[in-house]
Amino acid sequence: MALVLILQLLTLWPLCHTDITPSVPPASYHPKPWLGAQPATVVTPGVNVTLRCRAPQPAWRFGLFKPGEMAPLLFRNVSSELAEFFLEVVTPAQGGSYRCFYQRPDWGPGVWSQPSDALELLVTEELPRPSLVALPGPVVAPGANVSLRCAGRLRNMSFVLYREGVAAPLQYRDSAQPWADFPLLGARAPGTYSCYYHTPSAPYVLSQRSEVLVISREGEGPEARPASSAPGMQAPGPPPSDPGAQAPSLSSFRLRDPGV
Repeated sequence: MALVLILQLLTLWPLCHTDITPSVPPASYHPKPWLGAQPATVVTPGVNVTLRCRAPQPAWRFGLFKPGEMAPLLFRNVSSELAEFFLEVVTPAQGGSYRCFYQRPDWGPGVWSQPSDALELLVTEELPRPSLVALPGPVVAPGANVSLRCAGRLRNMSFVLYREGVAAPLQYRDSAQPWADFPLLGARAPGTYSCYYHTPSAPYVLSQRSEVLVISREGEGPEARPASSAPGMQAPGPPPSDPGAQAPSLSSFRLRDPGV
């Protein structure tokens, strides 16, 4: 009688412990899903973020997790190719790396797909200050041109170049790299410049202004000084995404005045 009870318990054990530690099959067996974020992967605190996990085939259950943590953060039982995970009023602590995976009922208990590529969510009031350098250098020889490189730390940002004494931005660049190059004609290049970068769409998150860079003609000595001491430099504002739309006010970006 005791032997019969033991055999029954061993039979029921796997059924009571499914989904606790998902097993992942080889990549060729169950392909990985795609994970994206709306409205963006870089947001200010207090914004509602939706993480969307899309499977390459109809699924039954989705899971969201952060690498390094033992258990998934959230599950969604959805008979579809898409599941949405809602992060409401996000805080900086909710930033970090996220992945998702999916499951089908015909795969067996505890079997999940390969995890998606990592999605990096950044929740911050302000992006790090960029650097501004001249290529090949800040001294322009007669007849030569120069390019100014504004370099941040994030990809897929919008970069803006300013020139001292000119209220409007001098140039805009959208870049898939963490930097953008601004070409200048050598004859018109001498002057004092600064740059910043921001997320390409609302809700906008802006960086601090770079330190100023002085471009001079050959025979003149360049100098550098903090952006806060540069006269005629105004606080940056992102361009409108639609040429016919009005650019959002600076107050909505929580940007500190470079002169403060």
